[in-house]
Amino acid sequence: MQPPFRSNSSEKTPSMSSITSLNHLNLSHNLLSGPIPTTNQFSTFNDPSIYEANLGLCGPPLSTNCSTLNDQDHTDEEDDEDEWDLSWFFISMGLGFPVGFWAVCGSLALKKSWRQTYFRFIDETRDRLYVFTAVNVARLKRKMEANGVHG
Repeated sequence: MQPPFRSNSSEKTPSMSSITSLNHLNLSHNLLSGPIPTTNQFSTFNDPSIYEANLGLCGPPLSTNCSTLNDQDHTDEEDDEDEWDLSWFFISMGLGFPVGFWAVCGSLALKKSWRQTYFRFIDETRDRLYVFTAVNVARLKRKMEANGVHG
């Protein structure tokens, strides 16, 4: 059974905060966390000892401010998560580059037919780019001469 105040958000659990006819309540030593509800019957429980040993609880009647506790918890969790993400980023970069590099270069070094095909593709692509550029430059020159622009 989940403790009544444990929550990942600042919302209060409706089942506990809707209690209206309760004379005595002692929630000490239950490892509860989150803000203490201030609605209905909870506003009458002003004795901080009934929430004793619940270090995650905050708000009146306790001296722990909820915004301070939540900001600190969130910051600590966020720092841990950022550090973990950064570590995995560098690990994957460190392993990914050599693996990717040798997958390409190693296959070209080992397989003569792949190497020949790859360099033939590079040569043909370079030739096509040269022809494309030469044709378009010549076309642009003819257009400029036809319009009377000299350059």
